[in-house]
Amino acid sequence: MKITLLAGTNRPGSNTRKVVAHIEKIYRGANVELSVLDLAQLPDEIFKASSYAEKPASFARFADLITKADGVHIVTPEYNGGFPGVLKYFVDMLPHPQSFTQRPVVFTGLAVGMWGALRPVEQLQTLFTNLGATVCPQRVFLPGIGNLLSDSGEITDEAIAKRLTAQVNDFVSFVGKLSK
Repeated sequence: MKITLLAGTNRPGSNTRKVVAHIEKIYRGANVELSVLDLAQLPDEIFKASSYAEKPASFARFADLITKADGVHIVTPEYNGGFPGVLKYFVDMLPHPQSFTQRPVVFTGLAVGMWGALRPVEQLQTLFTNLGATVCPQRVFLPGIGNLLSDSGEITDEAIAKRLTAQVNDFVSFVGKLSK
């Protein structure tokens, strides 16, 4: 089973990447083939207007991480009540319909506020349902993210850590059932 774990922002030093690192460790312990896709590593040329007509060759490896995955786990921050524009742009640059049609996806949201990116995750669920993805209902929200991370970026709340582990285990099971 191949899972792609996507860091849904390109902000340097983001809390999103710290949460992705935590989730990455859980997947590694679950014995699945995991790829981490960090939008901060997107090639600059993908942002040229000409990329809509012809994708740069440097984008192919990013698209492959989606199209060759059995499932995609998206971690998104909340920016101004929504998910980052770079995440939407990335999705728009991917080939359709093969990128998400019947592909399992799951969402983890994080925010400074008390709802833990509920709004962006709901927006993403709508978007990915429109794209034909199979949305796993096991969402996790991380409210007050600044209080949930240690200085080294580790999740400090045991209940949250357990929820993330349960989400990974449930998603692996979800993808496995759909792959049969």
